Amino acid sequence: MNAFQEPTRRTLFEKIWDQHIVMPRPTGPSLLYIDRHIIHEGSFHAFKDLRARGLSIRNPKQVFGVADHYVPTTSRDPNDAVTQEIKEVILKFDDNMNWSGAHYFSINDPQQGIVHVVGPEQGISLPGSIITCSDSHTSTHGAMGAMAFGVGQSESMHIMATQTLWQTKPLQMRIELTGKPAAGVGGKDIILAVIAKLGVAGAVGYAIEYAGSALQWLSLDERLTMCNMTIEAGARSGLIAADDLVFDYVYGRKFAPQGAAWDQALQVWRQLPSDEGCHFDQTLSIDVTRLSPMITWGTTPDTGVAIDGVIPDPSLLTDPHARQAALAALTYMALTPGTILSTIKIDRVFIGSCTNSRLSDLRLAADILRGRRAVVPGIVVAGSMLIKQAAEAEGLDKVFQAAGLEWREPGCSMCVGINGDLALANERVASTSNRNFVGRQGPGVRTHLVSPAMAAAAAVTGHFTDVRTLMGQQ
Repeated sequence: MNAFQEPTRRTLFEKIWDQHIVMPRPTGPSLLYIDRHIIHEGSFHAFKDLRARGLSIRNPKQVFGVADHYVPTTSRDPNDAVTQEIKEVILKFDDNMNWSGAHYFSINDPQQGIVHVVGPEQGISLPGSIITCSDSHTSTHGAMGAMAFGVGQSESMHIMATQTLWQTKPLQMRIELTGKPAAGVGGKDIILAVIAKLGVAGAVGYAIEYAGSALQWLSLDERLTMCNMTIEAGARSGLIAADDLVFDYVYGRKFAPQGAAWDQALQVWRQLPSDEGCHFDQTLSIDVTRLSPMITWGTTPDTGVAIDGVIPDPSLLTDPHARQAALAALTYMALTPGTILSTIKIDRVFIGSCTNSRLSDLRLAADILRGRRAVVPGIVVAGSMLIKQAAEAEGLDKVFQAAGLEWREPGCSMCVGINGDLALANERVASTSNRNFVGRQGPGVRTHLVSPAMAAAAAVTGHFTDVRTLMGQQ
């Protein structure tokens, strides 16, 4: 660079990418160094290939196993797994992790939880790092100022064997969130509004960075929720530049830098935010002050609408494919256009998942449930053992139980239901999870995505309710 050249202005994503290139290529994928790789019980395919090839984990200190997808939430005993096959998956994970020598949070570990909750909680997820996991919602960790994305089992095997992965650099999208969200509107509502605007394929091929004045009003838990669901717009990853909120959270955690290494890391992390005037391939701006609590009505996460609205009319859509998809969704969900959302009755609630199972999420739900009684059944599942303990220390478990909801052990639970936590056919569920796909929570189950507070409001009224009408009325 000569004296007259301006320095290259780079995005947060580009800075992390550039720092991790092992073998660059002008076109196609480049070889990237992976800082930390997280796996769960579904990794048995990767381990099978690894062991069949006579390979071992290159650096066990950079691999973290967390039992979460298949584990029962009714106890901490694999014998209580819903089927013998699932029990064997859990036990196989024990065997694979013991063989690997990597860090392991087993079902009985006092720090066990959902992978995307344990990662930040244990200091595994650090600013400026590349984090991979054999789960699509790995984008969650982007709220820590990291580049994080999900991988398949063959990719997971490659990472464990080499600590690297071939990746094609995505395009860059900036979503600026301005204003201050109103009471009753939080990170879940904001991301549902973003996905509704982009569509489920609107961010395919992009890495999304969230920025703007609204971030100052959002807790770290809300940022994690937003990055978690970024994948639902098709994006490769979602990122938010780390700030003092993140640094204060990470400081002193088990797998975070300590002592002088912390001071050195902090100096590097403070240089990572996107440069002023850097290039983004696409930008989008949303004024969050205009948002209301959101609810999805269809079978994809982009069908979010404000609770004070109605079910949209597919006949107004000009795209024939979109119109056909909307009609099919309405049929499956047993809904009709023009229906006022607050008149839709529910059969069950689920509060949990890697999207909304952190302590602040549980507090929001408890604030609505306190002194009230749920009129439908439901379960509440903390995101980790540490969160469960903290919630119990505050008496939140007693609030949930007094309201008539079950308080269970940490795990993925009813988000995907592969551990046996399912709703019944044709039941309508108010869920704080991240996907409302056909059959996601059981055959014929109709899933509506909402915030923890909105799920609690639906639980005590028996229908979808604007939580703002219940706030402060206990």
